[in-house]
Amino acid sequence: MPHAVARLRDERLARSAKPFIARGSRTPRCPRCRIPHSHCLCDWLPAPRAAVGVCLLMHDIEVLKPSNTGWLIADVVSETWAFTWTRTGVDPRLPALLNDPQWQPFVVFPGEYAPPQRVTDEATAAPGKRPLFILLDATWTEARKMFRKSPYLDTLPVLSLQPDAMSRYRLRRSTRGEHLCTAEVAALCLELAGEHTTSSLLDTWLDAFTLHYLAAKRQRPVPADEPAHHLLALEEDRRASN
Repeated sequence: MPHAVARLRDERLARSAKPFIARGSRTPRCPRCRIPHSHCLCDWLPAPRAAVGVCLLMHDIEVLKPSNTGWLIADVVSETWAFTWTRTGVDPRLPALLNDPQWQPFVVFPGEYAPPQRVTDEATAAPGKRPLFILLDATWTEARKMFRKSPYLDTLPVLSLQPDAMSRYRLRRSTRGEHLCTAEVAALCLELAGEHTTSSLLDTWLDAFTLHYLAAKRQRPVPADEPAHHLLALEEDRRASN
């Protein structure tokens, strides 16, 4: 069954008045991994897992971009939800998720943009609940607007991350090296929640995706001895032995 981001992409395409043409999208791509068939990544697709949840609020066309990394989160984290963000309305499934008693929602955003009493640096859920990380999947300018104009998020705690490294993301340009891509943010959240293996797996999956994506773009073969391939193969071996 397609994961949440794939389903949201299909919904977005179904209501499009005209086709979305992303840069490089004229090249036929694998519908599962979104990389040109010549460099398909599906042989290394990891099995999803994690005891936490991720909720992606995605700006309108973000889900259509082949370079989107929210898709990678849904590949790895089994309990991922994805919703299109709009300023004038909200998908009724979103507040239902946020009010589900099994979850402790956290809005993941820099603490400087929220009142101090809402800000935390810990992903500790109340007894009987599991962390649900709400990620704003958009450009930095769009994400700030989404944070300000989403009143249904205003009462939720804001998880402010303190990354100790610059972003490794190389598929889009950014003027700020400290701005992490969505998958990198999710990996930090998983680490904070004690999901160390899943956090590492997501980082590795992002590395493999980047490797294949750029090799296809540059029309170069993917080196067979890349560490990301080796780590994904080891993970598959561990899963098969359990």
